[in-house]
Amino acid sequence: MNRQTFELLILGSSAATPTSERNPSSQLLNIAERSFLIDCGESTQIQLRRFKAKFQSIDHIFISHMHGDHFFGLPGLLSSMHLLGRKQKLRIYCPKELKDIIDLINKVSDTHLNYSIEWIFTNGNGLNLLFEDSKVQVYSFPLMHRILCTGFLFKEKPLPKNIDKQKLEEHGISVADILLLKAGKDVHDENGNTIKNSELTIEPPPPRSYAYCSDTIFNEDIVQYVKNVDLLYHESTFLEDNAERAKKTFHSTARQAAEIARQARAGKLLLGHFSVRYGELEQFVNEAREVFNNCEICQDGKKISV
Repeated sequence: MNRQTFELLILGSSAATPTSERNPSSQLLNIAERSFLIDCGESTQIQLRRFKAKFQSIDHIFISHMHGDHFFGLPGLLSSMHLLGRKQKLRIYCPKELKDIIDLINKVSDTHLNYSIEWIFTNGNGLNLLFEDSKVQVYSFPLMHRILCTGFLFKEKPLPKNIDKQKLEEHGISVADILLLKAGKDVHDENGNTIKNSELTIEPPPPRSYAYCSDTIFNEDIVQYVKNVDLLYHESTFLEDNAERAKKTFHSTARQAAEIARQARAGKLLLGHFSVRYGELEQFVNEAREVFNNCEICQDGKKISV
């Protein structure tokens, strides 16, 4: 069976200051052809064009917190969506202060968007369901930064069971019973005999998950929210030789990110949000692998399939 899409595109991997090779934080997650933009640092719309992503397909934008390197690209992106004729509603999940900023920009520029925005405000009170449809659930959870900051958890919903068509014909099961089988029910053959669901179905692949841990000090409370995720992004602004600097600025080191991944039993760790002071990033992987082996670094333009 072909699995539905679950792919992450890194648009920006730098911390507060961009470099010639790294833009500020932004990622585009595609789950079952649903496009979720996660944070929107400066130049996000340029990165979307550069990496040939269709930003008009984005219907959901998640902003982790109100530091500029995570949302300064949003006003420009919203404006471009407007100028290019967007009509469909856009949902933005964010701290409530962001709406005030966007409203003020539109007011002083006399901008009236062609499309509507639905604002869903985040908070730091545990695990909160932000969005759900037939394919995906998205939650927010609290991080520990200098200001209100949330992580985001994206969970693929379980797929229905697959039908073994050959066995279906062998047992004389009607096509009308397929929905019952997909729902896990037993059915009856043409003679009224009960046929166990397990005899006619194939279990689907397990659902996948992705957790995004934006800016945060090392905080083991995060583990409960990201337990057993397939892919965990955790900021690693600094290396361990700057652990005191990380603590003072409410950021994490690569080793600390790896410790969260180890405790959460994540499938893979993705490191990002690198301080501009570092040019060579392989040292982040080397440090993290001392604690958690399956990890890699974010690079602008990198695609990761979950």
